[in-house]
Amino acid sequence: MDTHQILKQYWGFDQYRPLQEEIIQSVLQGNDTLALLPTGGGKSICYQVPAVALPGICVVVSPLIALMKDQVGNLRKRGIKAIGIVSGMTKREIDSSLDSCIYGDVKLLYLSPERLNSELVKERIKHMNVSFLAVDEAHCISQWGYDFRPSYLRIAELREILPKIPVLALTATATKEVVIDIKQKLAFKTDVVFQKSFERKNLAYVVLNVEDKLNKMVEIASKIKGTGIVYVRNRRETQEVAKFLMRSKVTADYYHAGLDPTTRSKKQDKWMNGTIQVMVATNAFGMGIDKPDVRFVVHLEPPDSLEAYYQEAGRAGRDEQKSYAVMLVDNGDPEVLDRKNEQAYPAVEEINTTYKALCNYLQVAVGAGDEQTFEVDLGNFCTTFKLNVITVLKCFHFLERDELLSFSESVWLPSRIKVLVNNQDLYAFQVKFEQYDAILKTILRSYGGVFDAFIKIDENLLAKRMGITKNELLSALQRLDQLQIISYVPQNDKPTVTFLQPRVAENSIQINKSYLAERKRTYANQIKFVKQYAFTSITCRSNLLLSYFGEIKSDHCEVCDVCLEFAKTQVSTTEMTLIKKELEDILASRRLTVKEISAVTTSITKHKMLKAIQYLMDEGTLQNDEEGRLSYISK
Repeated sequence: MDTHQILKQYWGFDQYRPLQEEIIQSVLQGNDTLALLPTGGGKSICYQVPAVALPGICVVVSPLIALMKDQVGNLRKRGIKAIGIVSGMTKREIDSSLDSCIYGDVKLLYLSPERLNSELVKERIKHMNVSFLAVDEAHCISQWGYDFRPSYLRIAELREILPKIPVLALTATATKEVVIDIKQKLAFKTDVVFQKSFERKNLAYVVLNVEDKLNKMVEIASKIKGTGIVYVRNRRETQEVAKFLMRSKVTADYYHAGLDPTTRSKKQDKWMNGTIQVMVATNAFGMGIDKPDVRFVVHLEPPDSLEAYYQEAGRAGRDEQKSYAVMLVDNGDPEVLDRKNEQAYPAVEEINTTYKALCNYLQVAVGAGDEQTFEVDLGNFCTTFKLNVITVLKCFHFLERDELLSFSESVWLPSRIKVLVNNQDLYAFQVKFEQYDAILKTILRSYGGVFDAFIKIDENLLAKRMGITKNELLSALQRLDQLQIISYVPQNDKPTVTFLQPRVAENSIQINKSYLAERKRTYANQIKFVKQYAFTSITCRSNLLLSYFGEIKSDHCEVCDVCLEFAKTQVSTTEMTLIKKELEDILASRRLTVKEISAVTTSITKHKMLKAIQYLMDEGTLQNDEEGRLSYISK
């Protein structure tokens, strides 16, 4: 089938977005391909369409469990068979899912990178008819990337297993250094890179240094017509800020990854259809949600990296209409960013202590636990062993790096069942044990495919249909599971830890100290660029972001707060750039008065020079002493 027909039949689109078709054709031609598309550029189409077009199955590696679940659900609704293997699934579920990929007509298999550590998964992939490998969020494979995931390095092993299979790597954000690293780590055989400009001409980037962020946020939401997103640091703040907006007569709701799918879906729908104006969220919100008419995105605090900021801010204005990306800062934020850098990297002793405490908490003996998954009540764990939850989460990250375990924050998984016996044996069981006949018949009538795969169920609905209490139903399901007639997996919404190898003895843990130091340096560098963006008002915001990603533009956006301030001086941004360069040269080794500067400058009229000097003094680039002599302060 032609790829345009596939696009129309399954997604309802008449044409591709820029670069999508070229990327798809490259994959169909068997090329290793890197696609750099900004947030909202339609990356998933680039591997989903060729997955349908090609015989066999596409293996998709993605670190975003919530997004994987959403994509699998959306593909199934479109009639495309897809399977996701995520944390919280039982070994039996995983085994059944992998069998379906080998013997069934599944088109896409989504895996978290941690799963590539499993010999079971790698062995089963050998027996699949794999069409190509798609690596989403490919920047995670680079040690220079803002969100480096050590487990991504395992992808190279898949290339060894599937030497003739092309790879498509996709990301929305990558510096030149990261691009080189991605191609190297994924062992590209062909150097095919498609990159759309990072420039967003319709998006006005604004940084406001204010004392009262909450009231400024309300002012923005009240002035700008249309829906918006407000990003905050943690789950607690989502509720508090949403309540503040509601008290200020702005319709709002909150969102974070800990909400169950039904609640998340209801909140998304209200925001998508405009019932509420503002969604207050952690960075979990926005992935896979394609709302083109978001008019503003507000960050209440500076993010950890410009890559993260670009992705989150870029969720505004996907319809190419005028929109705003606003970062609210105050004078205390630089210190907060520096403190985060210190807290992000625990000491080796803290990592060892956390690992030992976790094993004891889960009652995992030395030599045991290999590939087992456990639910973890983080609050109870930290209280029991008197540990700081932030430090624990950071320690988990480095235990992942050394492949001792993988950690998944709470992702809600519904209850699932699968019938383990064949039709004849099930009938014989129903005849022999009449007390289970009604429940088994209700399950078979309510859900199709329970003999072939794990199917999600609603216990409340089943109990209602049978006219019994939910507790009575749960008791029957658990008994049928014990009798191995069905496999019943209750719903789960707690964080999980999976041991990637048997528990290591305390004196045998080897934490890579040089890796710790390298990551700390990389993170400090990312923070430096965030501070430069947020606390420097002399460079066009758009150009600063573009230059960070290696894209140089000579003209300015003319719509960011910096460009608009320059416009007030009646000096263009181009003229201001020339003036700053000339002043920096003139004042490099001496101090001069305004009159003396005007006498020696040649690049601009005296009137504009005076306007520019006043502006630069206001923002602190120029400082004068008691005698009125100016010095240039580099930023």
